[in-house]
Amino acid sequence: MRILVNKGFILIAGLLLLSAGAFAQGDAKASARIDAKQIMIGDQARLFIEIQNNPANGRLSWAAIPDSFNNLEVVEKGKIDTEKQGDIEVYKQRLLITGFDSGTFRIPAFVFAVIPNSGTTYTVQTDSFDLLVQTVAVDTAKGFKGIKGIMTIKGSWLDYVWYAVGGIVFIVLLIFVILYFLKNKKAPAPKPQGPVETLQEYALRLLAELDTKQLWQKKQVKEYYVQLTDIVRNYIEQRYETQVMELTTDELLGKVHTHKELLQHYDELSTILHTADLAKFAKAEPTPQEHMEAMDMAKQFVNTSRPVIIVQNTADNNAKPQTDNTTV
Repeated sequence: MRILVNKGFILIAGLLLLSAGAFAQGDAKASARIDAKQIMIGDQARLFIEIQNNPANGRLSWAAIPDSFNNLEVVEKGKIDTEKQGDIEVYKQRLLITGFDSGTFRIPAFVFAVIPNSGTTYTVQTDSFDLLVQTVAVDTAKGFKGIKGIMTIKGSWLDYVWYAVGGIVFIVLLIFVILYFLKNKKAPAPKPQGPVETLQEYALRLLAELDTKQLWQKKQVKEYYVQLTDIVRNYIEQRYETQVMELTTDELLGKVHTHKELLQHYDELSTILHTADLAKFAKAEPTPQEHMEAMDMAKQFVNTSRPVIIVQNTADNNAKPQTDNTTV
């Protein structure tokens, strides 16, 4: 009897441990809903995807959603919206789906990978749905009607006289305006010469212009990271006089690791370059937070690597300032 009790206790304890492990990996949840189960050919159905994830436990990798599947086409992929609900981040995206063949077609489940801070990567997936695409009903009991021929309408030159008058008036006015502006044309005022940009100001301006383009918001994620890494690599070449444009990420980080001044920026550069490689080569789609973090880290790298200007104290009042490459 005591043996049976011990075995029962061990079985219950094991089930509790398994349920605890399942709960730990259940922080991320995926769901989807569709606003129509049937549409006419060419009409659109809206599919709403929602993913919940606790960023403190792991990083979410967005699913690769194809442009077409099972005779259905994705007309539009909405932007990925993010909202905070306590410790949980909720990501939402809307898809517009249509079909041009009649029948019942399957909208597949989309799989999202969750990379935990510790442990094995696991996946969550949305529900799948059947979508009925119908054709327009045709009454075959009625006979077909032939196509009518082209009808000719008689006209005269009076129908076009006002077009001619309007054209002449427009040409006269155009000539008058051109002559007026040529006569009263003034020489353009000379543009004031602005201050010369420093290397840091130039790099920060390029980053700000890239941010304004909103490329990743427009689903041009690869182009966004190509331009971002080019700005960072060009800045490194000019600031530290080190050739890095043709190096791979591992080669560049290896050079950073052995560079006395660049070493303090290793973490920032590693995050930017590895996130860019995932987007450019692994066809993964980083989250909106990762896009913004990559831009913030690039700006922080430029700001914190400014050279310090040192003025020598000499008896000569005309002493010129010297630049020390030590970063602040």
